[in-house]
Amino acid sequence: MRVSEAMTREVRIATPGQSIRDVAKLMAELDAGALPVGENDRLVGMITDRDIAIRAVAAGKGPDTPVREVMSSDVKYCYDDEDLEHVARNMGDIQVRRLPVVNRDKRLVGIVSLGDVSQNEDTRTTGKATAKVSQPGGKHRQT
Repeated sequence: MRVSEAMTREVRIATPGQSIRDVAKLMAELDAGALPVGENDRLVGMITDRDIAIRAVAAGKGPDTPVREVMSSDVKYCYDDEDLEHVARNMGDIQVRRLPVVNRDKRLVGIVSLGDVSQNEDTRTTGKATAKVSQPGGKHRQT
């Protein structure tokens, strides 16, 4: 199965100059924990609820802090025509629960989550990806 068959197509996008308050409200409205950040029709980052908590609130930054100050600019992504099982393995390897999906022109066309994988792949693939994502470590390590 291709990523395009499992991904969520309707994705809201944050902008680098938008306040983290506005983005947090949007996340609450959408019941989402992450949003792609776009500028000039290009994907420039990702912001997560964890970024807001760790990089903003815990660091004493206020609600009017721009997204660009707390987002992850090292964006990992996948292509819409890639094999979903391969992408699931990659998500486990790089320890992410969601990946923006771009077409071959690198235009954002969706987002794929471990939830999307679990609904479209076998339990073995889903279990391995989830187990690897859940391992301690990564850039938000607290030890």
